[in-house]
Amino acid sequence: MRAALRIPKLVVYVAGLVPAAWTFYLGLQDRLGPEPIKALEQELGLWSLRFLLLCLLISPLRRAGVDLLRYRRALGLLAFYYAALHLSAYVALDHGFDWTAIGRDILKRPYVTIGMAAFVILVPLAATSNNAAIRRLGAAAWARLHRLVYVAAILAAAHFLLIVKSWPAEPLLYAAATIALLAARALPAARRARTASAS
Repeated sequence: MRAALRIPKLVVYVAGLVPAAWTFYLGLQDRLGPEPIKALEQELGLWSLRFLLLCLLISPLRRAGVDLLRYRRALGLLAFYYAALHLSAYVALDHGFDWTAIGRDILKRPYVTIGMAAFVILVPLAATSNNAAIRRLGAAAWARLHRLVYVAAILAAAHFLLIVKSWPAEPLLYAAATIALLAARALPAARRARTASAS
């Protein structure tokens, strides 16, 4: 029997934007440490990764009897919003809209290349996170497109690992969580495929 949570979706969106508001407030109060722009970028990017992982957690929880499926779209869009804020901070605050320097970063710094790739993947996922897109694309094509969220999560976790100069516990834990959630998705699918081929 599945236990379905019935919190209004608007509450999820509002609560999900609280960390951004708090981080910007800390920045305005000059309380983000000696490197405020870097701290702002990393905090926004980290929240994007957290919401991506929460999206991946929905399916395993559903199999365990906890149905949060109605919130997956909100969590995915929050992941995109935070990624967009993270990118905006990088472009506007870190590089002052210096597109030449940004292009050089994309070409020469692997963590920037990977982060940009993750964001590019999230753009069509966010743009099609609505019922009209499902009708237009068809449910099967829409589902195939949105499986790219797993690729985005891998790239986002790799981006976080590479962006730190050393490998403290936190990025390793997020990488491990990403791998575990991908395995939770892949193993049941592999079992179903084996069962289908045996029958």
